[in-house]
Order: sequence, then structure tokens, then C-alpha cells
Amino acid sequence: MKTILITGATSGIGKSTAELFAKQGNRVIICGRRSEVLESVKTELSAFTEVFSLQFDVSNLEQVENAINSLPAEWKNIDVLINNAGNAHGLDPLSAGKTDDWDSMIDGNVKGVLYVAKMIIPGMKERNSGHIVNLSSVAARQTYINGVVYCATKKAVDVISEGMRLELTEFGIRVTNIQPGAVETDFSLVRFKGDNERASTVYAGYEPLKAEDIADAIAYCVNAPKHVNVSDMTIYPSAQSEPRTIYRK
Repeated sequence: MKTILITGATSGIGKSTAELFAKQGNRVIICGRRSEVLESVKTELSAFTEVFSLQFDVSNLEQVENAINSLPAEWKNIDVLINNAGNAHGLDPLSAGKTDDWDSMIDGNVKGVLYVAKMIIPGMKERNSGHIVNLSSVAARQTYINGVVYCATKKAVDVISEGMRLELTEFGIRVTNIQPGAVETDFSLVRFKGDNERASTVYAGYEPLKAEDIADAIAYCVNAPKHVNVSDMTIYPSAQSEPRTIYRK
């Protein structure tokens, strides 16, 4: 049984990953910004395992520090960190981009990964054991038009994962970088600021990945034998050949 901390655990990939690990008998620490949703997920998962919830915004260092420092002693030894929280805002050319959207993506997708990892890594190093899984994107592999800042943040996650692996392998800590392709979650709804009609077109005419597909991949990496480290994994739906190309019926 592992103690697993998952950011962005109230929906999408994060929630599916928390559900899967809970059903496998692991203890899970679910993290998110919305207290009422956190409590709902906690109640749901408590049918399978021990669950602890932490409310904070990964982009706010003070909130990250206060939340993780508040963990009771019996929850502090975190075996696995899943850096899942992140966001996409807007799909505009740089000349028309909104700087608030840029800040939100950079703060959540890059700083958030760093802030949470900084709090967890020292304990893993002391125990000479641990596993960090960072959620990147196929957007890191190929920049696409009007998505420059989002793509840049996910490229940063790739670099952070590589840097973590260079620094932490000697301490027995595994690092995995996951690059999902098109996954049908609230991702596009957030990107298009609640425009359901526009968001729905992203997943029309083909079968996209589901959040559960990525959760399965994360679990495979975490549950691999200790001498095995899946360093990088790219996952596309069958209809997607590269980040910009999806074959629709």
C-alpha cells in the first residue's frame, strides 16, 4: 500500500487516477481548489480506502506550503506524487493573447509543478524512495498555431521531468513524464471559458481518449517493478497521428 498525493483530483484525469489507486488499496491524498467538490470525491473514495483532502491552488506558493505542512504525521510520508493540476486558457495568436491567460497557464502548469514537488522531494530523498509522475502533453512535442504559451508550458514540464530524473535517480526516486493526446475531459471547456458548443467540436467525429485511459497508464508506471522506470510515455487516441492531426469521420 502506497500513500499517493494527486493534484487536480476533483475532475478529469486527476479524479480518475485517484479512483483507480483507491480501488487498488492505496491511501490517497486528493488536492484541489474547490472544497465542496473535494469533500464529495473524498466521500466517494472513502468506500475503498483511506482518503485525506487538501484544498489549495498549486500556483500559490503560500497555499501549497501551508496545505502540505498541515498533513498529519501519519500522512506525511508520500510515496508517489502525481503532478496533474494544470490548465489551458484561450486559443489566440500571441498578438491577441490575454496576458491574464498566459499568467494562469505559466503559474499553474509550470510553477505549480515546481511548488508541489519542492515540498515533497526532501522527504523522498530522506527515505531514498519515491515516484514522481508529471502530466505533460503532446503539445510539448509539436507547437501548434494559437497555442504557443500552452505548448511552451508543457515543454517546460518535459524539461522539469528530465531535470528531476537527473537529480533524483541516485536517491532511488523514479520520475515519469506522461504526454496525453486528445482526452475528453473539461480541458476544452476551460480553454474556451465555458463555451460548450465550441468545446464539443474538439471531440467530434472520432473517439478521443478517456480520463480512465490516462489513469491506467499512470498506474502501470507506478506499479512497475522497482527496478523499472518508465521515463516517458506518449498516448494518442487511435485517430490522432500527431498533436495537430486528428482523422475525423
